[in-house]
Amino acid sequence: MSHAQAISSVVNISADAMLNALPHPVMMISPDGRIADANVAAEQFFEASIPMLRRNLLRDLVPFGSPLLTLIEQVRRRGSAVNEYKVDLATPRNPGERLVDLHVAPLSEYADHVLVMLQERTIADKMDRQLTHRGAARSVIALAAMLAHEIKNPLSGIRGAAQLLEQSAGDEDRQLTTLICDETDRIVKLVDRMEVFADERPVDREPVNIHVVLDHVKRLAQTGFARHIKFSEEYDPSLPPVLANRDQLVQVFLNLVKNACEAIGEDAPDGEIHLTTAFRPGVRLSVPGSNARVSLPLEFCVKDNGPGVPDDLMPHLFDPFVTTKRTGSGLGLALVAKIVGDHGGIIECESQPRRTTFRVLMPIYSGEGDVADDAPSVQSP
Repeated sequence: MSHAQAISSVVNISADAMLNALPHPVMMISPDGRIADANVAAEQFFEASIPMLRRNLLRDLVPFGSPLLTLIEQVRRRGSAVNEYKVDLATPRNPGERLVDLHVAPLSEYADHVLVMLQERTIADKMDRQLTHRGAARSVIALAAMLAHEIKNPLSGIRGAAQLLEQSAGDEDRQLTTLICDETDRIVKLVDRMEVFADERPVDREPVNIHVVLDHVKRLAQTGFARHIKFSEEYDPSLPPVLANRDQLVQVFLNLVKNACEAIGEDAPDGEIHLTTAFRPGVRLSVPGSNARVSLPLEFCVKDNGPGVPDDLMPHLFDPFVTTKRTGSGLGLALVAKIVGDHGGIIECESQPRRTTFRVLMPIYSGEGDVADDAPSVQSP
């Protein structure tokens, strides 16, 4: 091999290494619409290997009439780069909504070849949604404080009066007094749950092994409401600790596991919950109203094979009083979002039939009694 060939080989290897190091899917599209080459992130996005991608036309991997196909033709005609934002690029293997920013540019070295880069919007949108959820939680805090004073005290008087009436009432009237007592108890329980939001006292935090927390939650679930559910785990054993309050983390994941069990239902013969942990170094985010940047590399997931979350509920899933249950209060997931936010993290949900994932992203523990310098706690707006 000549010196020039050796240099060319090193350059090609370096270019491949740089492309594969990018967190965003990058593809080279040939004149006939085939994927001539792609990086590792593109493999993960389309859930197919590079040799498999090379055998496909791009139009077979994106929704019918996708703006991406139009952009590619536009770039070929104009010979200049074009961007488009918030485009739904769901794939056949992942049909749920998948918003991406598209960056399409010509390749001058290859006639009519086009470079396509996809940038998923989920990270920035997750942060915006998390701050919105926390704002809603603050509204519930004010409401809970008012209810505790204005409703709980009168309710105790109403219940006491109903009990006194019950002693001298006939059978028909006793049914009514029992109904009054049951309903006042139900309202008091609801107010008690809302008062949890009003607890703004600082909590003790320490380095917590998330796997110990998840194993504890699994044992609690299997001895009670999840006896009929199969559990599986996929843990990263090298995961560093998270700075958190252990009891509150147990509360978060117990809520998520219970929700998953209720979604699967008691009659499902193949109900399964999959618990995963991973280290995902990714984008550092700017926090609105602050110069700080947040890195959330710790990923904890609760996945189930239930029927999925209705599409109309997805944008409001972590808002207070949103529920799909007939008897639910709609405060469980709102409380989960509040606790996760108080720990400087965010929570998201991806759902389609038989594949629902609740994903918690948390900052890493620095070893000095706080999260890392580049991962401050997310502040409420």
